[in-house]
Amino acid sequence: MLPSIGIEGQERLLGARVLIVGMGGLGAPVAMYLAAAGVGHLVIADFDRVDLSNLQRQIIHSTERIGMPKVESARQTLRALNPEVSVEVIDQPLESANLIDRLSGTDLVVDASDNFPTRFAINAACRRARVPLVSGAAIRFEGQVAVFSGQPGSPCYQCLYPSGGAVDETCTANGVLAPLVGIIGSIQATEAIKILTGAGEPLVGRLLLLDALPMEWRAVRLRPDPACPVCSAD
Repeated sequence: MLPSIGIEGQERLLGARVLIVGMGGLGAPVAMYLAAAGVGHLVIADFDRVDLSNLQRQIIHSTERIGMPKVESARQTLRALNPEVSVEVIDQPLESANLIDRLSGTDLVVDASDNFPTRFAINAACRRARVPLVSGAAIRFEGQVAVFSGQPGSPCYQCLYPSGGAVDETCTANGVLAPLVGIIGSIQATEAIKILTGAGEPLVGRLLLLDALPMEWRAVRLRPDPACPVCSAD
């Protein structure tokens, strides 16, 4: 019913293959919304297990699944939500060496991880494979979303954090407001659907920042870093 998506856009979603890295607070709403939207093939990656402390924010899991691998818990939720969606699981860490192989045939990657080494590895692989990347992060009361096209001449994630970022900026170590990850994850899902269907204008080259305490949004224009070790040689 949405003119900018239509039947053609829905068919593109059905034919799409999306890799979601992380089945935590961000990956939960991303996976659920993309499954509900009818994305045909979801690949979900996480090597962790469901813990009681996760349930405050990771809405794809439930109390009776404590101790279960997160990817299996997530698969059960997604299959219950939309049994027509193919869900493939990766229950192991994604290493830089095998990431590029994982991207074969992938139309889009959603980074819902919670650490800089993983984010940098995903970014490098997406840039090498020329696959669009939807990046999100949330901690305490602050969140951010950006889209990186993977194409020459556009910025990449490492242009944003050239020094490597903070060592232990994770929700586990610092805490996070539970609905905040839902907000950021929902925006990531929105951007993914826009890219896959060709609707609207994705957040390519822009960083969207949210401070939830005053509920203020800010958009920052991103530019390629000429010294970036990942994309400067494109």
